[in-house]
Amino acid sequence: MDGQTAVSREKILHALYEAAELEQNLMCAYLYAAFSLKDGEAEGLGAAEAEAVARWRRTILDVAIGEMSHLVAVWNITAALGGAPRFGRANFPLDPGYLPANINVKLAPFGPDVIQHFIYLERPEDSGEPDGAAFLVTNGATRTVVSPQLTPASGDYATIGIFYQRIEAELRALVDAIGEVAVFCGDPALQLSSAEVDFEGARPVADLDSALAALAEIIEEGEGAPKHRDGSHFQRFVTIRSELEGLGSANPDFIPAHPAATNPVLRKPPRPEGHVWIGHVDAVATVDLANAIYALALRLLAGAYAVPRPDPDKSLYVGCAIGLMHALTAVAERAARLPAGLSNPGCNAGISFTALRDAAALPPGESARHVYVERAEELAAVARDMDASDPRCARAARILEKQVARLRDAPIGPAAPVAASAVVVQPSAGLPQTTTVDGVDRIEGRDIIVMFDGKRCIHARFCVTQDPATFLADVDGPWIIPDATGIDYLCGTIRQCPSGALTYQRRDGEPEPVPPVNLITLRENGPYAVRADLSLDGKKAGFRATLCRCGASRRKPFCDKSHKYIGFEATGEPESRKTARLAVRDGPLAVEPELDGPLEVRGNLEILSGTGRTIACAETARLCRCGASKTKPFCDNSHRRIGFRSA
Repeated sequence: MDGQTAVSREKILHALYEAAELEQNLMCAYLYAAFSLKDGEAEGLGAAEAEAVARWRRTILDVAIGEMSHLVAVWNITAALGGAPRFGRANFPLDPGYLPANINVKLAPFGPDVIQHFIYLERPEDSGEPDGAAFLVTNGATRTVVSPQLTPASGDYATIGIFYQRIEAELRALVDAIGEVAVFCGDPALQLSSAEVDFEGARPVADLDSALAALAEIIEEGEGAPKHRDGSHFQRFVTIRSELEGLGSANPDFIPAHPAATNPVLRKPPRPEGHVWIGHVDAVATVDLANAIYALALRLLAGAYAVPRPDPDKSLYVGCAIGLMHALTAVAERAARLPAGLSNPGCNAGISFTALRDAAALPPGESARHVYVERAEELAAVARDMDASDPRCARAARILEKQVARLRDAPIGPAAPVAASAVVVQPSAGLPQTTTVDGVDRIEGRDIIVMFDGKRCIHARFCVTQDPATFLADVDGPWIIPDATGIDYLCGTIRQCPSGALTYQRRDGEPEPVPPVNLITLRENGPYAVRADLSLDGKKAGFRATLCRCGASRRKPFCDKSHKYIGFEATGEPESRKTARLAVRDGPLAVEPELDGPLEVRGNLEILSGTGRTIACAETARLCRCGASKTKPFCDNSHRRIGFRSA
């Protein structure tokens, strides 16, 4: 945008498309480094080294998820301006001049140079951090400053943060020129929101303030904040560098990562310099599958942006895309452990994140679903034929089969409109008054106040199926009409909400009854369902909750249904243990989520199977929440082995 004084929507969209490519490039580079890291003592690490490397893997993956959140924010702004989010990008490594001269993006395995490179990319404006030695750009191709013209042209910028600040300035200028309503003319129903994905970046953009807030979040979290900020991507990479240096000093032979290729390719490029051509047959098949999973995930995300809310396909496509990324992790980690081929001795393979020329959304409807299912079935078939003795292959195959089933079995077409007779509005009161306090909606009825905490909701749908007059399905705007149902029936319906997202206060003062028996029920391949006078992490948490046990929830300790996306498998019918029956079966139940560890439970407790069979009675228990224990539901310290991170 340098040298262009005339502001226009086209130029801002051009900049946003570059921003989307930047976020994709960073995400891929971070994922590649994480996939190359060794896994525990079985791969040659000492106990302390294994714990540190597992922590680094989790940190880098978390940062990569952060980049995905930034990408969603960029796409939401793009859609708000009336543009179509772009899902394409150039292949690695990027040609000189494709990005500013001082930004060198390529795929490389974890190591000191790579971590220094990540620090450099995420550095605040006042930082003097250099780039990693292997990434230094000499005599880079500087983007030419052009005079103002209609055709957009990208300019140079010192940091990615400065680039985003320029987008901010352009948005302000365009609003000043043509007005806020004209600028943000896109259909808000096409954007992603928290209803589809639990990303900070999935906040709808409707005006200048919300667009600037989204850009500020990107800048402050990592990409070149004006100054240092605790918890930023920059600071997290600096911490890894410090720990890496400490372990290297203690053990000069410490090598935390497999020798994955730098810039792997599946076919010999016209300019082979700087690439590793993969020739090993098994590695080729593995990288090919990983690339195809990545491409389908992008296409499904594109499809989600083409479907307006409340069409259920929107959530379906996002959920399947997230599931595919978990399958990608398993396959890409396998690739980093296979030899690249005879022409590159001592070098392993790695996913190349091949970008397709066409990563755009398919036209919504039945044909799109047909194509998505067809492609997912192709990927699942290849995964099934891979090495069954490799647990990563088996995991990928399970996840892919699950996505096939989700895409195939979900109904096709938009959500059915709500019948007019289902919407009950009191003639004297109109729509109920709703206020929001600390993220919890309070809906005022004549005899009752209904509270709804969306962060705890797992969409079990007891409310909309048991009391459809009060809880309206698939509507825009107010969806809870407290006075549409008798108070006793309504309270009974709310008490069926397993997550505790719905609670109530009766105006006659009658409280919700305390559960007579403290229960934790195991959902098949799903969360813990808790019914008790519950305190969670020292705070009162009501009488009902669903707590994550797959390890993947973004709302820990609460479940967010990530178990469905990652193909989590954990029986709801484990064998019963011989334990004494409790003399007292109720009373306070305290659940303390241990940092990076299990759920510590204290109080009278009965653990039930999904069918209601008693598995154990206890007054204290340590329940697995990393998803890896071999003694589920009880912890066996697998969280230490896999480097589970609870935050």
